[in-house]
Amino acid sequence: MLQDKFSRVHDYLRIALTDSCNFRCTYCMPEESIQCMPKTHLMQPDEIETIANKFVSLGVKKIRLTGGEPMVRKEFGEIVTRLSKLPVELTLTTNGVLAHQHLELFKKAGIRSLNVSLDSLKRETFLKLTKRDQFQQVWDNIILLLNHDFRLKINVVALNGIIEDELLDFIRITKELPLHVRFIEFMPFAGNLWESSKVLTAQKMIALVKEEFDIVKLRDEPHATAKKYKAIGHNGTFAFITTMSEHFCGNCNRMRITADGKMKNCLFGKEEMDLLGALRAGKDIEPLIRLSIRNKHAALGGQFSPDYQKADADKITNRSMINIGG
Repeated sequence: MLQDKFSRVHDYLRIALTDSCNFRCTYCMPEESIQCMPKTHLMQPDEIETIANKFVSLGVKKIRLTGGEPMVRKEFGEIVTRLSKLPVELTLTTNGVLAHQHLELFKKAGIRSLNVSLDSLKRETFLKLTKRDQFQQVWDNIILLLNHDFRLKINVVALNGIIEDELLDFIRITKELPLHVRFIEFMPFAGNLWESSKVLTAQKMIALVKEEFDIVKLRDEPHATAKKYKAIGHNGTFAFITTMSEHFCGNCNRMRITADGKMKNCLFGKEEMDLLGALRAGKDIEPLIRLSIRNKHAALGGQFSPDYQKADADKITNRSMINIGG
């Protein structure tokens, strides 16, 4: 069991397969030219399996594959097949554009739930945000996955000045479709030009939703990052991930491995443990894992105040989101 000094048990591991993506979302990827890691710097499929096995032996029950976009990794199928043999819940976060190519792989690997990032329901806005004219393919794949009985969470980064125009549209699609839409408050990372004024809080979004819909609060699962709601009479649900306005660090059970094999005990943490370097040197990685968890800060990586309006993005030491893996 991996327990930190605040008695939080960590049993959920997120593994980034790549720092490459076929989209160019500005909140994730810095606007300047970005160089992807050389293949030799990435964890190889057998190394990912070895590291994952170690975490499972230490109590991990759920593994989420992330990126960049995990499906652009050439060995994606091999990695999924290897990890599917572990006694864990296996899932992934994706932009969805390649999902149709791996439908049978998901089924064979026992993957029944996916998180799909989708920040707009309008083709023009989608193109503006992602720099790719792929809205229809993503939407078609969402419907395809639903038709094959996958549980889908739609991740929407709530960008102030954009989400207000589409917030209610996202709620409307949950009437007929069993989607679980989650609005994520805009978070600061290297190169994403974060400012507190760009954060539209969950409280403000809920007020907007209540102007049109009758809603009820649903019970949240243990360790949930999202506060769930349902519009009465709708098949799907919606939720808010309140990282900035009301953090949930006190109940955190998450760990992250970057594509180059560095362990981060917090999304906002600057400290990293080089698991891949130790593994390639023939060393036992368990002491590094335990040290990382033991050093975890109480909240927000120890980098900024729970009052997000006082946060100074220029003073936060971290990677860009695409280099972390979400």
